[in-house]
Amino acid sequence: MNVLESIVLASASPRRLELLRSLGLAVRVEPSGYDEPDDPSIAPAELAARHAAAKARDVQARFPDDLVVAADTVVDVDGVSLGKPRDRAQAVAMLRMLSGRRHVVHTAYAIAFPGRRDLTEECSTTLVRFYPLRDDEIQAYVASGEPMDKAGAYGIQGRAAALVESIDGDFYTVMGFPLARFVRALRRLGFTLPTAKNANNE
Repeated sequence: MNVLESIVLASASPRRLELLRSLGLAVRVEPSGYDEPDDPSIAPAELAARHAAAKARDVQARFPDDLVVAADTVVDVDGVSLGKPRDRAQAVAMLRMLSGRRHVVHTAYAIAFPGRRDLTEECSTTLVRFYPLRDDEIQAYVASGEPMDKAGAYGIQGRAAALVESIDGDFYTVMGFPLARFVRALRRLGFTLPTAKNANNE
């Protein structure tokens, strides 16, 4: 097994950075320039996978000598993809759509290795149910600004924790990066994580 000490994260997400650093990895943040276009003809899980792969390839082209990881999260309501809201009105509309019902969260990740064009890819899915939400509750949450950079207009690790009645699956998939699946993928590929003694998060 080779010790994986550092990676390049193809994302500006502070949540993904926090999660990857929690593994003891030194993480270099290099956001992708990929535009994440919506495509209603593509199933939500496939859309998440497509976005993650495109982000990984975009950053790999700039950092070909580093291991690059990218991810994308899509909220799925009856087969309709909800990405990041473009404004507060759309955030309110998304939260009204999620109120009192179950939805699905897909987070896909892609790993790009130095010297290889093929990617290691996986998509994790978790079921989430919201409590019925009052309109003033929705408005107050949107006014906090928290929903604006999050798929489906909510972040389960933040104030939206008070909106969630239950989850069935991996919490970290909803947060934006399925850590356990990622670690197991690394093991299959011959990598182990740094020990606490040699971990470097700088």
